[in-house]
Amino acid sequence: MTRRCYAAAQLFLASLAVISSSAVVAQSAADYPHKPIRVIVPFSPGGGSDVIARLVGARLSERLGQTVVVDNRPAASGIVGTDLVAKALPDGYTLVLVTSTHAVNARLSTKLPYDLMRDFAPITEVIASPFGALLQPSLPAATMKEFITYAKVNPGKLNYGSSGPGSSAHLATELFMSMAGVQMTHVPYKGVAQYVTAQLGNEIQFSLSNMFSTMGHWKTERLRLVAHTGPRRLEAFPDLPTIAESGVPGYESSLWYGFMAPARTPRPIVTKLYQEISAIVRASDVRQMLVAQGNDVITNTPEAFAQVIKADAEKWGAVGKRLGVKLD
Repeated sequence: MTRRCYAAAQLFLASLAVISSSAVVAQSAADYPHKPIRVIVPFSPGGGSDVIARLVGARLSERLGQTVVVDNRPAASGIVGTDLVAKALPDGYTLVLVTSTHAVNARLSTKLPYDLMRDFAPITEVIASPFGALLQPSLPAATMKEFITYAKVNPGKLNYGSSGPGSSAHLATELFMSMAGVQMTHVPYKGVAQYVTAQLGNEIQFSLSNMFSTMGHWKTERLRLVAHTGPRRLEAFPDLPTIAESGVPGYESSLWYGFMAPARTPRPIVTKLYQEISAIVRASDVRQMLVAQGNDVITNTPEAFAQVIKADAEKWGAVGKRLGVKLD
């Protein structure tokens, strides 16, 4: 009898905990927000994710009347910081800014401590940032079409760089090579800055790199920008063709950034955050700044963002598995 009473008491206490937690979340939805919001950036300070999080966070704080704290938690390709959000209380006070890496991790890592779709509530994608296709000026090619022709008659003789196996630039370049029918040798580096420096020194001849951070190099013609990886021409650079229209129809690769909350975050909170964040990045001054950097401003709905994440996981997972890339 004692054991039965003890078991019943434990079950009763567990039920009270669930009810109490549900009541707290329900209350938070009614008066949200009433305390500071933490945005976890699972990458180092100073990168694209950090810049976007701080830009949006500052404006979100003004609009909601609460402090928004950006918390950088870089480790394991963003997995550690993202996991903190997966396990956080679903009350809207812990968010994460994720990139396409979130989708890649889900298919190329077998030891993720969370589920790509089940453990998160997508809020909105904010921007898509295509790579610029950069050539070493010593190459006898002034356009993407000319480069593809040159690479085809010189298989394996050209090098390309990335920030490591499984990185966005690595997978995007491999997809480009398979669709264009060219062969280049992959040379991995520690980061974008390192492989851009290597390209300036002609250690590598081709790279897919962030257009804004490399602008000083291609505007001074130290590197040659011949195309970009987005699905359409960019508003800020209307004369720059896409790779798809430069001889590789159907090719597209963009690094997206978006906000998510823990799964089971009340829908009214998710909707409010979607509306507020969308308004922030579509404000004329913010949008103008983002577009000038070569980005597409997106602000899709939570449902549409979920589909983007799922589709990217399948797309890049297939590329990574074909290459035998494992992130564990």
